[in-house]
Amino acid sequence: MVKGQVVFSKRGRDKNKAFVVLEVADEYVFLADGQLRPLERVKKKKVKHVQIVNTVLALPEGFTNADIRKWLLPYKEVSDWPRTT
Repeated sequence: MVKGQVVFSKRGRDKNKAFVVLEVADEYVFLADGQLRPLERVKKKKVKHVQIVNTVLALPEGFTNADIRKWLLPYKEVSDWPRTT
């Protein structure tokens, strides 16, 4: 996993939501989506709780939350609500 990688959350309240990896530290990654998790309040998540996508974004200097939202637009969350059982 590398900086700029697109990932999906596999666990938690943010399950199936797309994020961009901003930093990798041992077994944790720091994620942002530009909306609920902006650059100012990144999400710390274990590596085993994210699904890697084969897309790595070239993060330019000085990118913003709006840039992240635009980059993740093709990966918008697919809602499975309401569930049918």
